[in-house]
Amino acid sequence: MHPFNESNFIPDSSPGYLVRLINQMSMAGLERALAGEGLNASQWMAMVSLHFHFADTCAELARQLAHDKGAMTRLIDALEERGWVERTRAEDDRRIVRLALTPEGYEVAMRGRRKVIECWNHWLGDWNESEVEALLAMLRRLRTSMEKAGPCNA
Repeated sequence: MHPFNESNFIPDSSPGYLVRLINQMSMAGLERALAGEGLNASQWMAMVSLHFHFADTCAELARQLAHDKGAMTRLIDALEERGWVERTRAEDDRRIVRLALTPEGYEVAMRGRRKVIECWNHWLGDWNESEVEALLAMLRRLRTSMEKAGPCNA
């Protein structure tokens, strides 16, 4: 099946355009919501990624959050200076530096999480539960399809 052609592929029907636009809108809203905690959205996403064990090194966080390693190191430096993240050397390989939230960092991340939940509940406030579940299912399916297909060599 080929759902797109030159006559119907416009920005408002492009999955990439729509996903990017929604991402930009949500990030702007989350920046405002998290500012009261002294966080930006990238810092909060790094902290939540550590909490949920999606990553535990700067390099893994950079991959997970699509940042370059230098920018991620600076982001972690800032979180460490605030006492929210700690670095420890791996015992089995001293070259590896593991990251973890401190107890204070956990509290900040969870307060931020509550604000993010409030934002998404606000944005999806007129959606019913089955619509939200369908959206999430389709986004997960799209992610899986893209992972399986690999890079496009058009």
